[in-house]
Amino acid sequence: MSQTLQHTVLKVVVLGNAGAGKTSLLQQYVNRRFTGQYTATIGADFLVKMVQLEKQTVTLQLWDTAGQERFRSLGRAFFRGADACVLVYDVTDQCSFSALTSWLQEFTIEAQIREAEQFPFMLIGNKVDLEHRCVQPDSARRWCSSNLGMPYLECSAKQAINVADAFHHLANLALARKIAGDRTDLLDAPPGVVLQLHDGDEPGQTGETVAKSKSCGSC
Repeated sequence: MSQTLQHTVLKVVVLGNAGAGKTSLLQQYVNRRFTGQYTATIGADFLVKMVQLEKQTVTLQLWDTAGQERFRSLGRAFFRGADACVLVYDVTDQCSFSALTSWLQEFTIEAQIREAEQFPFMLIGNKVDLEHRCVQPDSARRWCSSNLGMPYLECSAKQAINVADAFHHLANLALARKIAGDRTDLLDAPPGVVLQLHDGDEPGQTGETVAKSKSCGSC
């Protein structure tokens, strides 16, 4: 009989440009709270959330890394030892989407990921509550297909749309890999797909849609 893990700690690193909403996503997921105030993350910060997955308790260490260029090098020290990685972009900001490849390459190198195809990655397109979209879902799907076939989910930190679903799904991928090593048959997300979009993760977590005035020009 194979040994069953009773308690597991998973380190999840969250990456993306400044202003993409990484901190807001984590605050919504862990504390069910959203604030419109923007404060730059310096180096890295982390939150902890305990969840039940596969009949066992899993502690998620969620590392919120700096997106601003001047603080970016400080966050690299926290990449190593990661069990999973979330890449975040703002659907109203083309530059944040264009930077994803750089973030992916940087993480893969700094975290010393040897078999990236088997590592649990997820792409999140944040701020779907805003009206002025620059990046369409088809573009994100194509990017995922060309980059390890990682799963993709659109979210809103403000309205709690798909936030819990995204992190729970990634945690399941990371836990399966932790238990089964490199058995990719246990990673249950088809590559490069948009998972089902819900109205909200928790009752009462809706918010007012806000239009955002921004050009979708080149970076």
